[in-house]
Order: sequence, then C-alpha cells, then structure tokens
Amino acid sequence: MTGYGKSGYQAADRAVSLEVRSLNSKNLDINLKIPGIYKGREQDIRSLISRAAVRGKIELIIITEGQNTSSYSLNKALMEKYHGELQDFASKMGSETRGSELITALLRLPEVVMQQAEEVSEQEWELLFSALGEAMGHCDNYRLTEGQVMENDIRARAGIIGDLLESVEPLEKNRTEVLRQRLLKNLDSLSDTQQPDPNRFEQELLYYLEKLDITEERVRLKQHLQYFIATLDEDPPQGKKLGFIAQEIGREVNTIGSKANDAGIQRIVVQMKDELEKIKEQLMNVL
Repeated sequence: MTGYGKSGYQAADRAVSLEVRSLNSKNLDINLKIPGIYKGREQDIRSLISRAAVRGKIELIIITEGQNTSSYSLNKALMEKYHGELQDFASKMGSETRGSELITALLRLPEVVMQQAEEVSEQEWELLFSALGEAMGHCDNYRLTEGQVMENDIRARAGIIGDLLESVEPLEKNRTEVLRQRLLKNLDSLSDTQQPDPNRFEQELLYYLEKLDITEERVRLKQHLQYFIATLDEDPPQGKKLGFIAQEIGREVNTIGSKANDAGIQRIVVQMKDELEKIKEQLMNVL
C-alpha cells in the first residue's frame, strides 16, 4: 500500500526536511538515505519506523540545508614522515622540489587531511525523532485513507458475488426440465420404434441430476461470503485469513461452473470469477 509523509525542523545552523515513502510489500523493508552525521543512531531510526509500520517498503530521505560546519585538521606527524621520505627520494633522484609543490603533494596523500565528524546534540536528536514520528503519522494517515477505499471496494465486490449467486437459483430450477427434454430428444433420435420405460428413465434422470446438482455448492459459497465479510470486520486485520477464505470461495465457484451444464449459469460463473480475482488483488495489500 502506498503512503507519503513529510516533516522537518530548524536546527541551529541548518534546516532539515524528512520524507517518508511506502510501497506494498509482504515484509518490512527499510531503506535509509540520510546524511553521515545521523548514521550514529541509525538503529534508533529504524526502530522508530518499524514500530509505526508493520510491513511495506519504507524509504526515509533526510535532506539538510545550511552551513557545513564540519571541521578539518592536519595529521602533522604523518605529514612530517611523508615529507622526509619525499625529500630523501628527491635527493636520490637528483631532483629539486619547491616548497609549494611539496605541500600540494603532501595534502593529496592518504589520511593527511582529516575530517572531524560533526557532533549532533541531544536536542537535535529529539527534534529529529519528533519530526520522523510526525512524518510517519502523515504516511500512516495516507495509508489509512487508501485502505478505507480498498475495504469499500472489497465489500462491494463480495456483495456482487452474492448477488450473482442469487441469480443462479432461477436458472437452476429451469435446468432440470431443460435437461429432461434434451435427454428425451436424444433418445428419440436413437430409437424411433422403442420408447424408454418411464420409470427407468426418471431414475436415470434423477441420478444424472444428482451428479450435476449445485445446491450444496451454492449453500457453501453463501456461507463463505458471510464468513469473509465477518472476517473483514475483525480487528486487527486478517489478510492471510481473508486470502484462505477467498481460495475456498474460488473452489465453490469453480465447482458450480464445472457442474452447471448451462450457458446462463456459466456466464454468471465467469462474472463471479472476475470479481473474485479483483478481490484477491486487493487482498495483497491487507495485513
């Protein structure tokens, strides 16, 4: 489920802005894009995010604007060591080095210039965590709004499947007589001289209809739909459970389709499958 939240604060020498973005994912995946001065408490930042978001791909971006107060110093002991070695090498090679050229060369050597990391005050850490909590709150509200729309859509589609199921009943009542007439017609085409025994014919017809009867499937499908809506109302969310119920709904719909032997019912089954697939897509976003 997508989400977005933004916040910020003003420190002594810089303005700091935070952006939180989320995408749907089965697990919690946190990606931090933060300046180096905040990496010392990266684990605390991750912990705050994980408390606010159970799952999803969460990206936190922190941008600072203002003075760069990082300080630098020279490693003089190392410079003297490098200086002596360079002079010895120059004299052995019979070449002369001017002072400015030597200093320039020394400054380029590893670890001569050292950057001293800026210390983040405890007050700024409090500002940062407060702003992060605010951004996560905005992101959560965004997700809640989207989730409500999604829930309404799932309920509506489950209702459509229920309505389609109700429309199967009148077609099923007519199906018995249509099947009876079809069998009689087929028998007439096979034997013009000998008529079947009526009692035996009715027995065979009843046996055949029992094989194609979908009453049990309709009853179970209705119960599954009721259970689905009841589970949707539960708190906390039951995403996996809803997924399992959707699978059972699919089984009953498929069985009705395979046993229907009726064009009208088959068309309704196709519509139910279409609605169910859309429900399953939405359930991927439910915890």
